[in-house]
Amino acid sequence: MRFSYEWLSDWVRSGRTAEQAAERLTAAGLEVDDLVRLGDGLDGVVVGRIAACEPHPDADRLRVCTVDVGADEPLGIVCGAPNAREGLVAPVATIGSRLPNGMKIKAAKLRGVASAGMLCSAPELGLGEGASGLLELAGDLQPGRPLADALGLPDHVIELDLTPNRADCLSIRGIAHELAALEGAELTPPALGAVDAVGDRELPIELGDPAGCPRYVGRVIEGVDPTAQTPPWMVQRLERCGIRSLGPIVDVTNYVLLELGQPMHAFDLDCLEGGIRVRRAEAGETLELLNEQRIELDDELLVIADHTGPVALAGIMGGQPSAVTDSTRDILLESAWFAPAVITGKARRFGLATDSSHRFERGVDPELQAVALERATALILDIAGGTPGPTIDVRSDAHRPVQPAIELRPDRVNRLLGTDLVREDMLDVLRRLGMQIDEGSDDERVTVRPPSRRRDLEIEVDLIEEIARVVGYDRLPTRAPGGRLRAAAPSERSTPLSVIDHSLQARGFREIISWSFVPRESLERLGLDERAQPLANPLSRDMAVLRTSLLPGLIATASSNLRHQLRRLRLYETGHVFEAGRDGDSFVETRRLGLAMAGDAVPEAWHVERRAVDFFDLKGEVEQLFALAGQAPESLEVGPDHRPWLHPGQGASIAIDGRSAGWMGQLHPALADAFELDLPLFVAEIDLEPLQRRELPEYAGLARFPSVRRDLALAVPDELSAADLVAAVRSAAGPLLAECRIFDTYRGKGIESGFKGIAIGLILRDVSRTLTDGDADGVVDGVIKTLKEAHGVMLRG
Repeated sequence: MRFSYEWLSDWVRSGRTAEQAAERLTAAGLEVDDLVRLGDGLDGVVVGRIAACEPHPDADRLRVCTVDVGADEPLGIVCGAPNAREGLVAPVATIGSRLPNGMKIKAAKLRGVASAGMLCSAPELGLGEGASGLLELAGDLQPGRPLADALGLPDHVIELDLTPNRADCLSIRGIAHELAALEGAELTPPALGAVDAVGDRELPIELGDPAGCPRYVGRVIEGVDPTAQTPPWMVQRLERCGIRSLGPIVDVTNYVLLELGQPMHAFDLDCLEGGIRVRRAEAGETLELLNEQRIELDDELLVIADHTGPVALAGIMGGQPSAVTDSTRDILLESAWFAPAVITGKARRFGLATDSSHRFERGVDPELQAVALERATALILDIAGGTPGPTIDVRSDAHRPVQPAIELRPDRVNRLLGTDLVREDMLDVLRRLGMQIDEGSDDERVTVRPPSRRRDLEIEVDLIEEIARVVGYDRLPTRAPGGRLRAAAPSERSTPLSVIDHSLQARGFREIISWSFVPRESLERLGLDERAQPLANPLSRDMAVLRTSLLPGLIATASSNLRHQLRRLRLYETGHVFEAGRDGDSFVETRRLGLAMAGDAVPEAWHVERRAVDFFDLKGEVEQLFALAGQAPESLEVGPDHRPWLHPGQGASIAIDGRSAGWMGQLHPALADAFELDLPLFVAEIDLEPLQRRELPEYAGLARFPSVRRDLALAVPDELSAADLVAAVRSAAGPLLAECRIFDTYRGKGIESGFKGIAIGLILRDVSRTLTDGDADGVVDGVIKTLKEAHGVMLRG
């Protein structure tokens, strides 16, 4: 919310400077994001009136103006502004003055004609942007009066960075109430009385969706002059708030929007047929908006319609066919309340962001509509004339929001805040905030009803927060909490996530954090969209669904880093992934760890041979993680996997004690090309629950007897995985097998087609005696026999 401090000062006289007021608002939770001082450097700039305006004798675009600046003699000034005309009151920079942009004004000749000063536009004075002509001032200003004095300068433009719950402060009225409460100052709002009807013309209004729009207030004003000039004071206030002047009718609705916080709209009455109907749109209907964008409507959208079709998108933007133009003479002025749930997300759906939708999404004061209509009516009559008709106020009280009655316990306030505030001080704060208080007969609690503009106050702790804000967070005592504190020892049955983080970082991995919201297209490309959960109101197309995997974020980050010439890449991420249940109603959320590796396997150095990372480097990192969690090597099972996003032949599943725990492998080359990856990318995704689960360690003692080793060279069928081979060996060897190691592989001469050579080492040991050669040979014979009969494994010669 951007506003003028001079405008705010009309509502509340706090006695503070703009800087002090900004500091107080920030301390109370209304963060001031920017504060700009206006009006510096205007010494020598005065009000001038153009007494005569003649064409320049040697330049078509220049005019020679005779300007009255209150001196004995008028000034002759050459000006090229398109709006320079006789009778115009505008700023004049006299000779010797220096403008805020650094320009020093000197006597000059333009095309042979002397110019004794300069007529100024708003940007030249630092008072606005994008003006195409002279800054037009009020016609009753006295020539020669200092411009700063005439415009109430210096002024300050303050911009608040509001949280979504403080919709009441999206207006001068709301900020004034807040500052008055914080300072204990008197509120002095402008007169907001009712305007008596002169005409009798009305327009029927129907509420077709009272839940979405429980109140719609309208008034017909006949005979307005849309070509009238908006008063300079209103134009200046609008511009200081970041809104440019668009004509008297639109300017008034924007002015009331900023002043009171109530969005309004004016229709050309001659373009409306029958009356107004607030209803849901019908499929197939279209509407051309004021920005000339044509949109297709459906029944999720609330529209303002006449008896022929939609004329405005409710709470967002009016329609072009019924807009006020220079030929408009009769208008319908509207002021309505729309439920936030009906408006939220609808503007973003069409790429729009309007002041109206911004306020309706956060909640407008439901008691403000008639007040705003009367204020706008009075301003229009003053500026553009016209004959007002009676106020048409259609409402559905059953659907209008009602402020809750909240019970407040003063002793609980002090318990939560650690203060010693007395009851009356608390109630005084609440009264200053505009709340109604019923103390009743119970000394331990009071009933508080917040004002209608404070839609964010619902429960007792909301009131306690308000007391803390107004008292001042800096004035709350700082006390150590009482009671006994228990130190919780970490469980030995779980590996903390911090340990996993530190281990990965020590091995060269860098943590990334990516959005949980991803574009559906990225999941579709990877084949991960089957159970994707769409968002009801996505922030953008690129955040349309919840991720079902960490893979999209890892790929996007890897692609970005590779494009920036980072040739050795090791990334990891821990986070939640989300899947819709197979029944369509349930929802599954799991925590996972994702890894990504690309480029060189080891850092470049003179003493090591340079090579590219491969599948086994990734497999080693996965094994290291499970070893960190205390998982026994034999509990980790790695088998072939054929997921569509993995390279055929370089994808593997991960299981712990027979339970699936994740997958790993090289990203499919076709996907690598699609994501603009110029190096092979190896990725893995592991469930954190089995990775963090840890068995309690048990002391087993040192081995008292020596081990015996037997090495076997085997011809193994291609379809038998190494994991299945080791499992078969363990089963056949029995309790004497302490360890089974694969230490070599071979393909080539001497190996039949369809087979692969694998060499394994069997480490045998007995806890009660030294094994003999006969014991070892018996185990080996049993292993060879089982492998041959069950899996077709042959012993190589």
